[in-house]
Order: sequence, then C-alpha cells, then structure tokens
Amino acid sequence: LHQAIEAKEHVKIEAATQTFATVTLQNYFRMYRKLAGMTGTAETEAGEFWSIYKLDVVVIPTNRPVIRKDEEDRVYKTVREKYNAVIEEIEKLVAAGRPVLVGTTSVEISELLSRMLKLRKIPHNVLNAKQHQKEAQVVAEAGRKGQVTIATNMAGRGTDIKLTPEVREAGGLAIVGTERHESRRVDRQLRGRSGRQGDPGSSVFFVSLEDNLMRLFGSSRIISIMDKLGLEEGEVIQHPWISKSIERAQKRMELNNFGIRKRLLEYDDVMNLQRERIYDRRRHALFGEKMEEDIAEMVQGTCEAMAEEFANTNDWDGFRDAVLYTFSMEPTIDRTAFAQASRGELLELLKKMVWERYEQRMATIAQRALPVFQKVLDTHGDRYTDVVTPISDGKRVLQIPINLRRAIDSNGRELSKGIARTILLLAIDDHWQQHLLAMDELKQSVQNASYEQKDPLLIYKFEGFELFERMISELNRDILRTLLKAHIPVDEGNAAQEPARQEQPKRPAQKLQAGRSDTYTSNAQPPQPNQPVVNSDPKVGRNDPCPCGSGKKYKNCHGRLGNA
Repeated sequence: LHQAIEAKEHVKIEAATQTFATVTLQNYFRMYRKLAGMTGTAETEAGEFWSIYKLDVVVIPTNRPVIRKDEEDRVYKTVREKYNAVIEEIEKLVAAGRPVLVGTTSVEISELLSRMLKLRKIPHNVLNAKQHQKEAQVVAEAGRKGQVTIATNMAGRGTDIKLTPEVREAGGLAIVGTERHESRRVDRQLRGRSGRQGDPGSSVFFVSLEDNLMRLFGSSRIISIMDKLGLEEGEVIQHPWISKSIERAQKRMELNNFGIRKRLLEYDDVMNLQRERIYDRRRHALFGEKMEEDIAEMVQGTCEAMAEEFANTNDWDGFRDAVLYTFSMEPTIDRTAFAQASRGELLELLKKMVWERYEQRMATIAQRALPVFQKVLDTHGDRYTDVVTPISDGKRVLQIPINLRRAIDSNGRELSKGIARTILLLAIDDHWQQHLLAMDELKQSVQNASYEQKDPLLIYKFEGFELFERMISELNRDILRTLLKAHIPVDEGNAAQEPARQEQPKRPAQKLQAGRSDTYTSNAQPPQPNQPVVNSDPKVGRNDPCPCGSGKKYKNCHGRLGNA
C-alpha cells in the first residue's frame, strides 16, 4: 500500500520496511525469571493467566466494604431509545446533586452524547483521549456536585475521583454505562470508578438489542422475551435473567478472543524456539562467551555436510569446486586419495584444512597490524586507546574496533576475537532479517491449508523448521567464507606504481630525442600514426567497487591513477 501511494504521487518508491526482531508480549513477559502482577479485575481472566504464564490469581479482600449499588442492566429495543433513556437518567441524577461519569465504547458515541446534552443545556466535560494533559485533572474533579463527565474506556484511567461531603450525602458518584463491552474486565473497571474506599455510589448499564455484543450473541432470546411481554417503544426490561444472558454473551466473546490470542501465541512459540537459539549465538559473539565454541560448531557442521555429500562419490571436480567456494582454497588431497577416502577421513581432512587456513589468516593479519598498533601506542598512546582496523573479504570492508593495549598484550589474539565478533554479528543480523521475512511469507501461505482439511499450524511448524535449518547452514558457510578470506586491504595500485617510479632513472631530454631517432633509423620505417587504444576490460563506473578487490570505490583507487 505504501509503495502504491508513492507511485500515485510520483515520488521515489522506497523499499518496504523490514523487521529486524519480533516478539509477542506473552513471550516477552516469559523472558523474566520472576513474574507477578496486580490488578483489580484479573479474576475474570484467571484461566488465561494460568494457561499462558502458569500464574494463579489470588483475590484480596477490599480495605473497606464496598457499598456501591450495582443495578441490573436496562435493556431497550433500539439504540435511539437507549440514548434517550441515558440522557433522561443523567438529567435526573444531576437534579439530585450527584456527579455522573458516563462510560462509552468509542469517541463517536461520546461526541453524540455530548451533542444531546448540549441540546438539554446540561454542562459537561468530554474525555476521549484527545487532550491528555487536561484529562487527569478533569477526572479528579469529576466528583463535584452535578458534574457530568463523558469518558471513553481509554481516557483518564487510573485516577481516583474524590467526592465532596455533600456528594457523599447525596448518594455518591453515579456510573452510567452506555453499552456492555466485549470484556467483563472493562465493565468492572468502569464500575470500579465509584464506591472506592467505602464511598457510596451506584452503577447501571444501558443496553440495546442493536449493540454489537447483543447482535452477535444474545439478542434472539431477549427479543422473544420482549415480544411475549408486549413491550412498547421506550419501555425498558430489567431482570436478573437478562443480566445473566448478557454476561454469558460476554463470556463467549472473551473465549473467542482468548482463542485468537492463544492461536497467535502458538505460531509465535515456533518462532520463539528459533529466536532463543539465534539470540544465544548472537549473545556469545557480543560478549565473547563461547564464541570460539560456536565457530568450532560451524566448522564441524559445514565439514560434516560436505563430507556427507561427496564421500564415496568420485566427484572430484564437484568436491574441489565446493572447497574453493566455501573455504577459498585448494583441497590438500589429490584425486586418487579423494577416491579412496572414507567419510570420516574426508571429514578430518576438511577440518584440519579449515583450522590451518583460519589460524594462518589470523596470524597474517596480526603480523601486519601489531607493528602499527605498537607505533600508534608509542607515539599517541596518551591520546588514543582504541583504533579501528579495516578488514576486507574482497567484497566489502569492515571496520573492527580494537583496544591497542589488549591487542598487543595478547599478541594479536584480541584482534582475532574482534574480527570474528564483527563478522558473526553482521552475518547473524543479515540472515535473521531475511529469515523473518521468509517466515512471515510462510505464515500467510499456510493459511490456505485449512481448505484441504489440514492444520496450518502443523505445516507451519514443519516447514518453519526446515527453513531455519537451511538458514543456519547458509549462515555457517557465510561466516566461514568471510573469516577465511579476511585480510587487511591495501592500495595495491599505488603500492605497485610508486617503486616503479622511483627505480626509473632520469634521462636528459636530448638523449630521449636521440633514442627515438635511433629507433626509427634501425627499423628503417617512418613513424606510424597513433592507433586508437581499444580497452578490452569492462567499463567500471566511478562509484562502483574497484576490480582490484581493495573494497574502495573505483574513483578513489585505480580510477584516481587514470585521472592523474
């Protein structure tokens, strides 16, 4: 949709945003070793708390007895009758000197009631989360005599409404609900604004058969009851059976919503297992814990897969190409020995090759970097404690932050750890980002399996596991490939040109001219006109990577020599 709007407005189409990390609230809370909570309305959700978090709900008695009067629901046939009855109830309560808090389910309903109250010339305040700074203050003052406050279920929550002495004598704060919510918790939170700390108060809900909740679950039986009673327009029905029927409708809606949340959690549990495994590996790289063990596991897994693929196949060319592509080196075994090697022998040979190559690479980097580190420490040690070392794999240049003192004291071991850490973090983040996108696409595609009478969740689990294992295998190969190609980049063009310029002897202009004449005379041919130079190499753009593999842009490397 975002790209479609950009195309419509003729602006540059940006790439779609990509998620780097995801977690549901439930799995986020599960990360804590200890979990607890406190709320006044958790009793109705006790089953969900136990099912997801394995937490019991304990009800603590109130500090003072609740003397609030909770009336039975008042049921009307139409929304119009219900709202007219709400306005009349507000008018009656204001005349009695009681403050009124009107609860609505949406901003539109709160604005509609506000217009109706203005027609009756009843002063009131409207809270619908549009004026955040003033709303807490308005709610705190909602306990004054004759004060009418209209609030949505998201506005002013958590603020106590203080009552004046004359309001307590008049009967306390009156709660008027204009509709039953889908959750009993929200209704209880609205009722709980009144009757706090033993204060007097009352609450009543106005319901119509056209409300969303009643249309979905509870209207058929109540309509039949109304028809039997022969109620006319504007008449109200109020009975405990009606309230119980509405509460049952709320329970069914709560169960339906809980089923949706539980299903989403089951899908995220699949991702959570993968998330924990990849985050453990990332944490090891970030803090240096078990990083070398992780690299050893990568070597073991990659070599096992290669040995399994090529053992007893006589596919020498395929084996050689795989070793070249993955490990950037020629195999140390010849064709004859390869044909005779067993799977175990091939595995041990590959592991030995990789470790020797890795240690050689790290030793070469340390041999080149440590003298520079020592020089910087000797000359600028009072100013610099850390340096950034460029490391390239031939495609890109990574900047590795290194502590000078630790790198020198460890004889380059700290530098090797820094290189491995940066390569692991970048590779893990990149592959995990692509995996999240693949899992999102898989989640959408498996939903069609329900038409085949199959469980989409089971298919998501199986195929998600295969995707993850494939991603881990590609991640391991990518990390090893980068580690075994790592080197400190140099400007090879300049390094080769400078010695040639210095070694070339200076010759006088006369000798140069004479030399040219001798050349023409000895060949006995007149000088030929200059031929146009034909460049057989592909054209390289100024901002493209230089073909020499330094990792720099062409204009800053060999392109600079051409311009000079």
